[in-house]
Amino acid sequence: MARIRVGLLESSTFMVGTLPVPKYTDQEKTTFATDRETSQKLYTVTVFLMEEDRAEALKITVPAGGLPDGLKPGVPVRPVELFATPWARIFNGSLSDGVAYRAAALELVIPVAAEPGKKAAA
Repeated sequence: MARIRVGLLESSTFMVGTLPVPKYTDQEKTTFATDRETSQKLYTVTVFLMEEDRAEALKITVPAGGLPDGLKPGVPVRPVELFATPWARIFNGSLSDGVAYRAAALELVIPVAAEPGKKAAA
């Protein structure tokens, strides 16, 4: 299956939309999904990608070790090594398709502090 590195504009920003949710390998939610290389548990985080005059919600899969402390809705983040994998399947005679997103980690984006005597940029 093709893995495509996601290229972003310098002006692209990301903001956390939901807390991380564990991924499972079965519908009964009895077995955690794990990374094939590191065996770390996998989580899904909804983030909002904002570019120019549009915003889009993305569900990004991230291993447990790539989730920083302080991750909560509204916090600006930057995905590390973001890849997209197109997928398609036939279920009950209907075609479903989409794009799965995967990142090695999410980094918190810390706003630059204002210089003394100056107001922070809004």
